[in-house]
Amino acid sequence: MLNCPYCNIFDDNSHEVILSNERCIYTLLKEQEIKGAGIIVPKEHRETVFDLTQDEWNETYQLLHEVKLYLDRNYKPDGYNVGWNCGHVGGQHVFHSHLHVIPRYADEPMAGKGIRYLFKNNQKVNGETQY
Repeated sequence: MLNCPYCNIFDDNSHEVILSNERCIYTLLKEQEIKGAGIIVPKEHRETVFDLTQDEWNETYQLLHEVKLYLDRNYKPDGYNVGWNCGHVGGQHVFHSHLHVIPRYADEPMAGKGIRYLFKNNQKVNGETQY
């Protein structure tokens, strides 16, 4: 797509393509918010993970394992969060499918807290737990 930032990621100076295969790439922001966090993006425009072809799904899986080796070697994380945001309500801001690979470290403030921690809310409204 013409205006999609991930369709034009090779032209984007803020990203560095680290690894790739026939159907997808792994890229890091040059100025990282989270040390070592990157995304795996299909080369063809697919809006969400649900739009990937079987071949793209398989190559994403293969690249994910290469990314783990790269991160283990270069960043030495203590754990990982890996996930997709799908749709606006699901937190997707760029509507080109991308798999987040986020290294986690034992000395970070949120160590031991997974993605679900952000969604847990024990507040009760009218006798029902709200999430």
